[in-house]
Amino acid sequence: MTFRQYLETSVAALKRNRSRSALTILGIVIGITAIILVMSLGQGAQKLIISQFSGFGTKSVTVIPGRQFEGPSLAGADSLKQRDLESLRNESNVPHAVRVVPLVFGSDVGSFESETFRGPIYGSDENLPLVFEMEPAEGVLYSEDDVKGSTNVVVIGSKVSEELFPNGDGLGKRIKIKNRSFKVIGILESKGASSLINFDDGYIVPYTTAQNYLLGTKHFDRLLVDVDSEENLDQTVEDVTRTIRDNHNITDPEKDDFQIVNQADLLETFGIITTALTYFLAAVAAISLLVGGIGIMNIMLVSVTERTREIGLRKAVGATTQNILFQFLFESVVLTMLGGIIGIILGAAISFVVYIIITSGFPSLGWEFVFPVGGAFLGIGVSTAIGLIFGVYPARQAAKKSPIEALRYE
Repeated sequence: MTFRQYLETSVAALKRNRSRSALTILGIVIGITAIILVMSLGQGAQKLIISQFSGFGTKSVTVIPGRQFEGPSLAGADSLKQRDLESLRNESNVPHAVRVVPLVFGSDVGSFESETFRGPIYGSDENLPLVFEMEPAEGVLYSEDDVKGSTNVVVIGSKVSEELFPNGDGLGKRIKIKNRSFKVIGILESKGASSLINFDDGYIVPYTTAQNYLLGTKHFDRLLVDVDSEENLDQTVEDVTRTIRDNHNITDPEKDDFQIVNQADLLETFGIITTALTYFLAAVAAISLLVGGIGIMNIMLVSVTERTREIGLRKAVGATTQNILFQFLFESVVLTMLGGIIGIILGAAISFVVYIIITSGFPSLGWEFVFPVGGAFLGIGVSTAIGLIFGVYPARQAAKKSPIEALRYE
């Protein structure tokens, strides 16, 4: 028999018991649907997470105060000072740095008349918008003179504006933070999280103002270093490390009181982690395929018993043991492949519905629908393999039947 004949015979046999065939492949459909759904949502989440970290760009490094965790606290969390900022801005120390931006942060309540809103406080210099591509919807951002003079000015996020000024008339008004009056000089466009920092619900002030009047600190929580090209990232990390060690009189690398994070490496690491997690969850979802495979083997064994006389008749008219084996094996594979195809379509459809729901409820989130091509091929391959593995035993049982005994079967 040819491949086409095997296929036609298998399809005809399955059509005779449509209800049973549909119920048989249900386990496969559920398993493949779960795999496609998990992989689609997992890849969508991966893109979202990476896009948040990409907000700071891949041509950058971040200097974080403190050594690795030692017990419950972070040792040396106040190690980055003004001297370090000035040293890193010195071109002779870090020649490939385009800009070095300080960042301090805290949290407090801002108020205007009877309205209040608690949000994060970000203190930085006039270069912060260049790093995070921030644009004011209204007003302006503070200047270098505001930073030098520790001016009481504030740029507020879109959510802060909505909460404190429901009528949308916040520009130029004065709000209070820690009983200190700040003039609102700018209102940011709604942008959502960028590099895991959400400025929409934040108060942004000159870092000198934040240190002197709001946070009461003299250190930095981050130093953000923009590099002129990705090729110079490694060299910049070395230059930054050497410069800070010299400032802190550190000769033993194990005693570093700071950490340097390469944004490109961080993105790659997160990509690997999220991919591994997605495939792990898909593997967990695939366990249901085992149940589906056992169901198919069970039904195929029942089918062999019911069709004993048919097997005997086929052998009597010349069908070989191999013909019978392949016939039942084809039926099993056709069942599972059909289940796989339905599962892929159903999984993609559910993923798309989830995508629509997420984008409708959270339009600023930036969630993307991803059809997992690799998952589709995996689904087809797995379903075919299940058909072969769990179809071999019933097919062999059918092929071993004696034609005389089969014809006598009642």
